[in-house]
Amino acid sequence: MRVLLVGAGGVGTAITRIAARRPFFDAMVVADYDPARAEAAVAALGERAGRFTAERVDASDESAVTALLERHSCDVLLNATDPRFVMPLFRAAGSAGATYVDMAMSLSRPHPSRPYQECGVKLGDEQFALAEEWEKAGGLALVGMGVEPGLSDVFARYAADELFDEIEEIGVRDGANLTVDGYDFAPSFSIWTTIEECLNPPVVYEADRGWFTTEPFSEPEVFDFPEGIGPVECVNVEHEEVLLVPRWVGARRVTFKYGLGREFVETLRTLHLLGLDRTEPVTVPSAAGPVAVSPRDVVAACLPDPATLGERMHGKTCAGTWVKGVKDGSAREVYLYHVVDNQWSMAEYGSQAVVWQTAVNPVVALELLADGAWSGTGVLGPEAFPARPFLELLTAYGSPWGIREQ
Repeated sequence: MRVLLVGAGGVGTAITRIAARRPFFDAMVVADYDPARAEAAVAALGERAGRFTAERVDASDESAVTALLERHSCDVLLNATDPRFVMPLFRAAGSAGATYVDMAMSLSRPHPSRPYQECGVKLGDEQFALAEEWEKAGGLALVGMGVEPGLSDVFARYAADELFDEIEEIGVRDGANLTVDGYDFAPSFSIWTTIEECLNPPVVYEADRGWFTTEPFSEPEVFDFPEGIGPVECVNVEHEEVLLVPRWVGARRVTFKYGLGREFVETLRTLHLLGLDRTEPVTVPSAAGPVAVSPRDVVAACLPDPATLGERMHGKTCAGTWVKGVKDGSAREVYLYHVVDNQWSMAEYGSQAVVWQTAVNPVVALELLADGAWSGTGVLGPEAFPARPFLELLTAYGSPWGIREQ
């Protein structure tokens, strides 16, 4: 297997550090718009850097990405950029005949007149619209293969296959007790992506209604997270699992709730009120004359890079899937989860907990694809594959998962 990794930010860099310890691939090309970031990611591997090469590429330039895939004879494109670049990278992989893997899907657009009742363009719609083309070509696009979406979807498949006869509800629940020294507001993941997820209308699935939307931050609940994290208030957020899980797993209801905390929610609401969540450029004066900039990009530039916060960060992050249903005629309720302690991920890999937890899952998936344990054609989510091989290999990577009866 020869992999083109596009994106050498926090998650991309963590991917290289995890993959460097595994023998399943022959080469990994690490490409970024900023060549210094790609070079730094490779150089940090030290004696393990032999299979890695740094390159520059513009992720929005489909033809340049296709050419890079072909020049290095890469048979897999792993997308570690933000969701703005999903479609050009997705199309480039298809053009080059390469397997495509991402951790976030093509962007949504709210319904033009009823944004908090009806779906407009849903997450992943642009990719699923091309599923028949991928299938006819014999290609595979594995979409949403991070931690959430990704591991959370694997948990849903595992629950359906091995823990339940009938599922009433699947609810992904994400929470943490992370703190960052010296910052009152310092998101542990890309603020660009966080704004996109949290301020778009959340999507809910119900079997008798299909997909529909609600107000941002709706249906607050307190969820008790394991391994010392404790109770965290969670709210509805737009997320890929709600669009993926019902395609392959039978459930009467599917939700995603994120443990943001009230202060974080109020900060996001203020950004929205001021228009600072917008992606459309606005013109501002500068010493060199008027400049068009995206307000959201300005917000991101003003905040610390999440990848650099590891030394200041303390606590744990938890990703998991709560499932309620029936097994052998009796009601059952479980929470399948994966916890990463920032102290451990920093000591072991030099990556902060949230980006490491995101990064480990696509590497596990690549290894399963390389050895044939996972295979398929078309545009498929993690639920389309058997869960047990993934969970066993994740444990073998030194990062076990857990299950709690509720």
